[in-house]
Amino acid sequence: MKIRKSFGEKVFDVSNVSFLILITVAAMLPILYVIAGSFSSSNALIHNRVILWPVEATLDNFKLVANNSTFWKAGWMTVQIVVIGTMVNMVLTMITAYPLSKMDLKGRKFFMLLIIFTMIFSAPIIPSYLLVKNLFLLNSIWALILPGAISAFNMILCMTFFRTVPDDLFDAARVDGMSEYGMVWRIVVPLSMPIVMTLLLFYAVGHWNNYFGPLLFINDRNKQTLQMYLYSLIANGDSDSTAGAAAEGGIKLSPVAIQMATIVLATVPVVLIYPFLQKHFVKGALLGSVKE
Repeated sequence: MKIRKSFGEKVFDVSNVSFLILITVAAMLPILYVIAGSFSSSNALIHNRVILWPVEATLDNFKLVANNSTFWKAGWMTVQIVVIGTMVNMVLTMITAYPLSKMDLKGRKFFMLLIIFTMIFSAPIIPSYLLVKNLFLLNSIWALILPGAISAFNMILCMTFFRTVPDDLFDAARVDGMSEYGMVWRIVVPLSMPIVMTLLLFYAVGHWNNYFGPLLFINDRNKQTLQMYLYSLIANGDSDSTAGAAAEGGIKLSPVAIQMATIVLATVPVVLIYPFLQKHFVKGALLGSVKE
């Protein structure tokens, strides 16, 4: 039997859907403009003829960015940070979350208090910089990985999910002589793939989009990340030299067109990876956040 909604409920549903559509459109407009601009000619961009659809469509913008060795060097640096950093994050997060998920752990409340404290109060910029400098980590990928090796929020999310694993499985594994580390990698991790995939996405996207860390700790231009390259491209006008090289090759491009094409190419990897993790991401985020 279908339950009829009252007039107030119908008004709420319509208002709610309309508000969400408005927010979605407001969020998508800048993205669509950048995509349209990246496929448009420089002449169309200069004369402000591009809105949400490419004008005088061309691939010259992407060809020029693809031929720029600095872009690929920055991209490779970012890929290394994402791969190594995510591996370090996941290992440290899980081996920390597993013991804290046990209610009988001695000193558990004390350790949880310390972890929650870091969520409320974080180290200022200058002490963080001095610490990294004194550890001789400046201009190193470890300066972008070790200071944030464990996210307190992600660790608590993982710990909460681990509590859903039945204790009977651990008792049976102990009878068979399995060690605690063996139970983590052979029982807990396979049964916790939703939260594992969720944290993988959180950490990987965080490393990929990290801008402030490289700005603070990386001074070597040859070790700049993709986000720093985008910053220099937009803020410092480094695209002028690229546009000049294009003009010498007979291609007339504006710096704005190059910037938009670079932004689109830098976003593509995350957009391609997300659909494969979406199913696990939604399930892991919901279960990890409501279980206690």
